[in-house]
Amino acid sequence: MDFNLNTETEEQALINSVRNTLTEQGDALRHLAEVIDAEEYSTALSLIVGCKGHVIVSGMGKSGHVGRKMSATLASTGTPSFFIHPAEAFHGDLGMITPYDVLMLISASGETDEVLKLVPSLKNFGNKIIAITNNAHSTLAKHADAILELNMASETCPNNLAPTTSTTLTMAIGDALAIALIHKRHFKPDDFARYHPGGSLGRRLLTRVTDVMQSHVPSVDINATFRQIIQELTSGCQGMVAVKEKGKLAGIITDGDLRRYMEKCDDFINGTAADMMTRNPITMPQDAMIIDAEEKMTKHRISTLLITDNSQDVIGLVRIFD
Repeated sequence: MDFNLNTETEEQALINSVRNTLTEQGDALRHLAEVIDAEEYSTALSLIVGCKGHVIVSGMGKSGHVGRKMSATLASTGTPSFFIHPAEAFHGDLGMITPYDVLMLISASGETDEVLKLVPSLKNFGNKIIAITNNAHSTLAKHADAILELNMASETCPNNLAPTTSTTLTMAIGDALAIALIHKRHFKPDDFARYHPGGSLGRRLLTRVTDVMQSHVPSVDINATFRQIIQELTSGCQGMVAVKEKGKLAGIITDGDLRRYMEKCDDFINGTAADMMTRNPITMPQDAMIIDAEEKMTKHRISTLLITDNSQDVIGLVRIFD
């Protein structure tokens, strides 16, 4: 269909349509949050938590697309899950299902033929069924152990045909279940990282400071002169120098420390490292995760962290952009 926005009125009408659709779906989500059956959701969550196999999600058409996303979200947040196409299941893929699995079947009408055909086999296997449907009196609902109802008045589609609001609500239910399970299982960032080892997210969550730190740390003695400090700062190219006393870390001097000292002291040229350093600098142990180092630098508004070993000796440094 070709939309020719010939007038400002036509363009505004389309923008209003977009705005109305978002509003209607937002209203549907708020309504669902207000009327959910807590007992049914508790049953569904108990079935998932107690599942010794996989949570298998299935649905036809748009429900199937949403189901794939739902399954992927569950799997990535600690609930073993996969999607099975109901038509394929009926033609052999039922062999993928074990008695230990919980089935989550999606059908807005609750009467989708391909989904209903699975029910007798699932009952025979002894699987528990969670139904996501807009009809609590449907055939699917009658055979379910938990019914998560959409409570939807109509689709946003002006013809009330295209799955729109129903898919939004279904996806939101899937997300809500996944988040509840995260809380139940105390799923933490390092747990999340195990399932997301690739890409920038995985690197941030799995990388330790020793993997990215720079081993050369510019340093001076606590009695170093202003000239020696400037020379080390310049040659080190790190914007800081570590200050050591008898071989142990005593402080740190950054470009900012140096400027502040010069501003407040007329005789700065005769100062020593002890005069201008920041004592007890913030450090991180060598086994710390890079995401924790990033959080600490952000919290304290610093750009460089010194990394120490078990003896509290400085072995490297990490900068915020590492």
